[in-house]
Amino acid sequence: MRALDRKLLRDLWRLKAQVIAIALVMAAGVATLVLAVGAYRSLHETRETYYERYRFADVFAQATRAPERIAGEIAEIPGVAAVETRIVKTAILDIEGMSAPATSMLVSMPEIGEQLLNRLYLRQGRAPDPAHPDEVVVNEAFARAHGFGPGDTFEAILEGRKRRLSIVGVALSPEFIYALGPWDLMPDDERFAVGWMSRKAMEAAFDLDGAFSQVSVKLLRGASEAEVIARIDSLLERYGGRGAYGRKDQQSHAFLDAELKQLQAMARILPPIFLFVSAFLINMILSRLVALEREQIGLMKALGYRSMAIGSHYLKFVAAIAAIGVVIGGIAGTWLGFGLTRLYGSFYHFPFLVFLWGADIYATAVFVTVGAAMLGAARAVWSVVRLPPAVAMHAPAPTRYRRLFCSGRTRMVSQTTVMIGRHLIRRPVRAALTVFGISLSAAVLLASLFSFDSVEVMIDFTYFQSDRQDATVSFIQERPVSVVNDVRRLPGVLAAEPTRAVAVKVRHGHVERRVAIVGKPRGTDLSRVIDVDFQPVTLPESGFAPSEALAEILGVGVGDIVRIETLEGRKRVVDMPVTAIIQGYLGLMSYMDIDALNQLMLEGPMVTGVHLSIDEGRADDLFAAVKDMPMVGSIALQKMSLETFRRTLAENISVMISVYTGLAMVIAFGVVYNSARIQLSERGRELASLRVLGFTRNEVAWILLGELAILMLASLPLGWGLGYAIAWVTVAGLQSELYRVPLVISRQTYAMSSLVVIGAALASALIVKRRIDRLDLIDVLKTRE
Repeated sequence: MRALDRKLLRDLWRLKAQVIAIALVMAAGVATLVLAVGAYRSLHETRETYYERYRFADVFAQATRAPERIAGEIAEIPGVAAVETRIVKTAILDIEGMSAPATSMLVSMPEIGEQLLNRLYLRQGRAPDPAHPDEVVVNEAFARAHGFGPGDTFEAILEGRKRRLSIVGVALSPEFIYALGPWDLMPDDERFAVGWMSRKAMEAAFDLDGAFSQVSVKLLRGASEAEVIARIDSLLERYGGRGAYGRKDQQSHAFLDAELKQLQAMARILPPIFLFVSAFLINMILSRLVALEREQIGLMKALGYRSMAIGSHYLKFVAAIAAIGVVIGGIAGTWLGFGLTRLYGSFYHFPFLVFLWGADIYATAVFVTVGAAMLGAARAVWSVVRLPPAVAMHAPAPTRYRRLFCSGRTRMVSQTTVMIGRHLIRRPVRAALTVFGISLSAAVLLASLFSFDSVEVMIDFTYFQSDRQDATVSFIQERPVSVVNDVRRLPGVLAAEPTRAVAVKVRHGHVERRVAIVGKPRGTDLSRVIDVDFQPVTLPESGFAPSEALAEILGVGVGDIVRIETLEGRKRVVDMPVTAIIQGYLGLMSYMDIDALNQLMLEGPMVTGVHLSIDEGRADDLFAAVKDMPMVGSIALQKMSLETFRRTLAENISVMISVYTGLAMVIAFGVVYNSARIQLSERGRELASLRVLGFTRNEVAWILLGELAILMLASLPLGWGLGYAIAWVTVAGLQSELYRVPLVISRQTYAMSSLVVIGAALASALIVKRRIDRLDLIDVLKTRE
């Protein structure tokens, strides 16, 4: 083995603690990159493969009752590859052992042959037999939540008639990878089911013989989705069509897209932070290592070693650290990737989901990590190459300190404190870089923990400021407003407020969106409309009130005119002023006074649902009554929805936050420990000399650790600012039409991020103090002048 290679191994072993600390920071960047890119690829490619194999449709459209012959006309539209009609209806479920009613979306299946589009993946059992109208296939999540399997039964209310359905199969569908019930923020597998029945059975149950209520369309490659949608809307208009929409607006697909967008944001934001910190640490340790080995470098050059050979030696040192980081990070990222994939597998319902860890991911991780390390080492290596032997073999000039304060003021503080201040002022650039490095750990942690604050704001707004009702009863179709009095008379109902939702297209300039206008009476108390200042709004007698997200997309403000095209009842196109901008975090919502909405529809007082305040003590009586009401299509329970939401957060987000917290602690430990160890190496003789002169161990330790404590405390405000900036970039990357995340950071989060950084710094300080306590005073007496 060459002499320089032996020296390399000795240096790596001698500086093993610092090497490991830097390698761990690099490993954090590699792990984040492998995790984010691998998880994104796994989720994306699994979804695309699933869509292709089971022929997920590209366009969907609903109608009240369209004759089957329309399917042939849709098939003749240029660009259409396949068409399948079906019946889709909602139903109330009465499940034994569960007092609260569940909701089901029932979907018809062809009587003969396999589905053309949105095919089922049967986990158990078989498809329904058209000769047995009470047979049903249910989605796997619902079956698992209740322990159902083929042969089990439950009761369902179909068009006011209670029937006992028999489960003959358990399946998955590309259409319901993310199955969300009415008014729910998270999937509730106990209270929302998807069921597939034979077409013949559903035609009889819902009086739709020879007709359909929904059509799915597969497009040819290169076909214009907008043109196909326009043609479908034209064909279905007279049959109660509610506007066709593309795959991007399909609920399950939209949620998956949002998750993929989050993974992309994670891959763009976090790895560069870790790699920047690692480059900073490499530069710091190598620069100071070169300064400490000036004499050896000069001696090697004098003995004939070329400058490039010595420079390559130090590059090998950096490459070895990068290699350790890549190995640790690759293993950790793969392990975390498999764990995240299992988490996705339990949350999103795929028939298969495997973590894809291709060689290109690791090659990219190696390239960027080694590149960042070499970039950090470039300046120090260049100084090695340029250093003349004669200059290198001269001991560096001793540090010259100037008077920090006038002598009178320095008497007010201890000698050790004066030493700390003089050393900080002597090397301000080094101090600033250390402060910046530590601040990044607080920033990463703050940018991770803020999501809890944002979610709590969303929960408070949704469940306690806006939709404060205990339950929402939705009807199968529009009902006269007199039905509200019927609902008020149900057992356990304390208050009831009507609501109506109408599907529309809203347009401003060239921008158009398909949304629902929710009509509410003025002066509501249960379900309120809240403006962007978080104040309740009384909807005016006329005018349109979009959510903030919808207003930004349309580019409108209060006073602007929008064009509204109704997609239900009598199709109308009207121009309407924007009268208020409403706060909202979920979807693209809009509001109107319910009387004005009914006038827009050219109809009398109609409602599609009722918000309820209920007596918890009589909830079971209310649920029993709702199950016997034929006009009810679903019932949403706010308390259960909130419990599901919090439970899902605890299972999913907490895992990711724990990972980010660990990574932030790695940065804090790596920066503080390396700073302390390098300063100890530089000032070891100085500190030992002070011990010989009579300073105690604690006083000597305070000179070094006190300086680091000042740097750490100075880094916290900067870390808060950087963390806020990273959180802002993250929020901007997560914004979508599906949901908006508010940027909220509480005092507790600032405190928590600071405490974690302080804890990591204390841990590294304790390790360094042990080394200070074990300084060899004999070596000091042998110090060369």
